[in-house]
Amino acid sequence: MDAQFVAVFAVIVVALVFDYTNGFHDAANAIATSVSTRALSPRTGLLMAAIGNFVGAHLGGQVAKTVGSGIVDLPTGIASLGIVFAGVVGAISWNLITWYFGIPSSSSHALFGGLVGATLGSIWLGHDGEVLWTGILEKVIVPMVASPLVGFLLGGVMMLAIMWIFRHGNPRKLNRGFRYAQTVSAAAMSVGHGMQDAAKTMGIVVLALYAGGYQDNTTHIPEWVFLASSTVLALGTYSGGWRIIRTLGRKVIDLDPPQGFAAETVASGVLFTTSQLGLPISTTHTITSAIMGVGATKRLSAVRWSVAGNIVVAWILTFPAAALIAVVSYLVVRPLF
Repeated sequence: MDAQFVAVFAVIVVALVFDYTNGFHDAANAIATSVSTRALSPRTGLLMAAIGNFVGAHLGGQVAKTVGSGIVDLPTGIASLGIVFAGVVGAISWNLITWYFGIPSSSSHALFGGLVGATLGSIWLGHDGEVLWTGILEKVIVPMVASPLVGFLLGGVMMLAIMWIFRHGNPRKLNRGFRYAQTVSAAAMSVGHGMQDAAKTMGIVVLALYAGGYQDNTTHIPEWVFLASSTVLALGTYSGGWRIIRTLGRKVIDLDPPQGFAAETVASGVLFTTSQLGLPISTTHTITSAIMGVGATKRLSAVRWSVAGNIVVAWILTFPAAALIAVVSYLVVRPLF
């Protein structure tokens, strides 16, 4: 069997493994608030999130093109496949570490950090390749900083608007109505998550096909790549990442249905907008910051800032930690590619 084919196949397999871990790691993004407010049962929420991820994956082509061509520039050849393989291993490793401790970190930034780390490791050893620092600044760092701020501010504004509009409403009736409304907002969040996160795996698969010489650009996404990525992400989501769901649903703040609706609506709106612009942002950062913003409108002490602080530390560590793991992974797998 051709060595190039085996290398491409290995990268695609490990990319789909990442896709699966992304699904169960980030399942909380779509349903934690709805489950915590009892708007949805856990299994119903996971099924809806899986379907939403599958649908959204087919709408995230712009983000996939950014991942495939805007982060690193690699020449064709089997050596580049080793870089991509090691980068994805770095991302998977960090996903599993943060999942084990129930920390809602960013699978997206773990992937970007892994790719950058493996590429730098290759460059240090004298191989070809380039990290596109301008692209990382514009398409990763700036959105990484901006999306939590936007999520926090819009979450607060949305919640204040709901409180004012329904200030004379019956609390019991309002909670019942917003539980129904959360079905819609959680579905939108699921689609937005699919648009962002399935697209990142598609970008990796396309990058592998390009590096392996199976297509001549990193912008065309074959239909089977859409189908494989969306299916695996949906399966991972349905398996459920309960540790992180508990963190987002209860440990940051005790949400009520209006708060859950506000957080999900804001987060899904940000995801839809950035997906259309081709900006690969973190769904985890977006929904978590929206939850914090919504909670802060009640009173600042309603947010458990010690838990929030631990989450922010994990956000900061994700990119360099995944990059470091990827460097080590590259040194291990280099003889195989």
